[in-house]
This record gives sequence, structure tokens and C-alpha cells, in this order.
Amino acid sequence: MSTFLNKTDRLISLDVMRGLIMILLAGESATLYSSLQKLSIPYWLNNLNQQFFHHPWHGLHFWDLVQPAFMTIAGTAMYISYAQKLKLGISWQQNFKHILIRSLKLFLLGTGLHCVYAGKLVFELWNVLTQLAVTTIISYLFINASCFVQILVGILLIAVNDIAYHFIQIPFFNLPFVEGKNLGSYIDILLMGKINTDGWVAINCIPTAAHTLWGVTIGKYLMEKKNKKTALIPLISFAVAAIISGYLLNFIGLSLIIKRIATAAFVLVSFGWVLLILLILYWWVDIKNHKKYTWSIIPVGMNAIFIYLFFETVGYQWLRPTTFIFVGGFAQLMHISQPVSYFINALVVWFIYWYLCNWLYKKKIFIKL
Repeated sequence: MSTFLNKTDRLISLDVMRGLIMILLAGESATLYSSLQKLSIPYWLNNLNQQFFHHPWHGLHFWDLVQPAFMTIAGTAMYISYAQKLKLGISWQQNFKHILIRSLKLFLLGTGLHCVYAGKLVFELWNVLTQLAVTTIISYLFINASCFVQILVGILLIAVNDIAYHFIQIPFFNLPFVEGKNLGSYIDILLMGKINTDGWVAINCIPTAAHTLWGVTIGKYLMEKKNKKTALIPLISFAVAAIISGYLLNFIGLSLIIKRIATAAFVLVSFGWVLLILLILYWWVDIKNHKKYTWSIIPVGMNAIFIYLFFETVGYQWLRPTTFIFVGGFAQLMHISQPVSYFINALVVWFIYWYLCNWLYKKKIFIKL
């Protein structure tokens, strides 16, 4: 077993990154960033807060890295889990049944969330869980391949996607980089009879499968290497190469950085930044052994799917407005302005999300799919 892993064969930095992702998403659900935007804040702080919203179309904000990060570490965790199952005598074929069932659960939960958002039965395939269901299966098919093959397959996935956007010419949907006028939007009409008003497309699951597959590559590589520090160098090189390639494709106009249709440039750039963030966390937590500073983050990462479903449903629709009855009421008594009271309420709801995860963690309750 690689010394990258602790005694329980977990990458603590992976749990930390998963926890950070969910904490950030919980902040969005609590309306932390949108309520902060409505305050009279300094110009620099407003610019910083803008990084917690998706870029409108062509470009990259910090928030655009959240889904790629979630999908990447899902692949890494899948490989580590698979390697442990192999040691227990569970074959690829036997585990594939588990992967299919888990992916079906993710798909149903993802499509179900869209029904909750709409307040009625709808069929929409844009949720991250729905996308992850597909990328998980694709990645598992190559889980036994070499790191080189996995990287190559990921490149082929994003290349085929971009080529299709450029060369499949559908009347009125033949502009690859124009919102609502591209191949992805046309396929959405075929699949769902509608186009996403924000430009998201369902076939993003094909190029973003590279995120999950390369996450598998990271897990495979880390488990095969025994020297922690020297093993970081190839991974850093991988990240830098992805970033440079993506920005170069964007610069020459061959593939623009557009998250909403998951172009090759976007997948490469986002993966590179995500990998660098993961390596920084790995160096700080697992190599430098600063695990004691992660006590407030890991509990959220250990119940990631549960808290995501919670704040996307009960949290946003019931907890947030219910909490504001009290926060808003006291704020009014204290003559606090409504924008400030909304921000305070967001902080309170955000804390409740964390407290729930921390309580579950202390009780050793881990809700898995």
C-alpha cells in the first residue's frame, strides 16, 4: 500500500477538498454570496464576491471550478475504493453492478431535484448528480487501464465533443460557441423538448467525463507511488500542461473557455486548476501532517451527498425562510436594514448546515448511496 494513504487507506486531503466544496455550495444555498452582493461593500470585495458566481459565458470564475472539482475527486475516491475491494476479492465485474446501481441512484436524485426546483414533474438532465451518473460509468470502464491510456481517453472525449460542435451542422444550431444556438442545445430539444435558459447542455457529461476519468488517474498514480514528494512533480506537470493547453486553445480561438457547454479549453483549464488545488491540500494535509486544522471541514466532506440534497431541498425551500422569521424579526426590532438582515440570515443558515454535518460526524452517521 502506498504511503500516500493513512492507516485507514483514506486520502485525508480528498476529504478536506470534498468538505470545502460542500461548504462553498452550502454558502450558495444559504444565499450568502447573493445577499453579500446586495450590501454596500467596497469595490474590491464586490469583485471578489463575483468569483462566487458562474461566468456568464466565455471566461472563467472561481465558481466554475466547483463542479469539475467535485467530479474529479469523485473519480479519485472511486479508484481508491475499487483498489480496496480488489484486495477483498471483489472482482471488476462484481463491483460494476455496484457502480451501475449507484449511478442509477445519482441519476434519479439529479432528475428528481429538477422536479423540486420546478415544483412539478419535469424531465431535465442538467444537474451535477445526473451528469456524474454518466461520467462515473464511463470512467469505471477504463479504471484498469494505464494512466497513459486514461489520459488519452480523456483527451479523446473532449476532442470528439468539440469536433462535433464544429462539424455537425444543424440549421439554426450551427454556431458552436453561441448560447442556445449550438449542437448541445439541439440535442437538449431532442432529449427534453427544451433548451436551458442559462445555456447548460446535457451532453456536458461526455467531455466532463474527462474530469472523473482523470480523477481516477490521480488516485491510481498516488497509490502506485511510494515517495510522496517526488510523486508530486509529474502531477504538477500534468496540471500545468492542462492549463497551458486550455488557455492556448482559447487564445487561438480553436476552443473557447465556456463552462456551460464544457468545451475542451474549459475542461483542460478547469482540471488543471483543480489538480493544483488538490495537490496543495495534499502537500499541506498529508505530507506536512496538518490534519488537526481540518476538524471543521472533514465532517462536511464525510456526508457530502446528503448535505447537498438537504440544502438543495429542505434547506433552501424551508429552513432558509423559516430562519428568517426570527432573524428578520429581531433585525427589524434592532432597526437593521433588510439587506443586512438577509446577509445575517445567510450566515445563520450556513452555520446550521455545518452544525448538522458536524453532529452526524460525531454520532458516526454517514449517509451513503
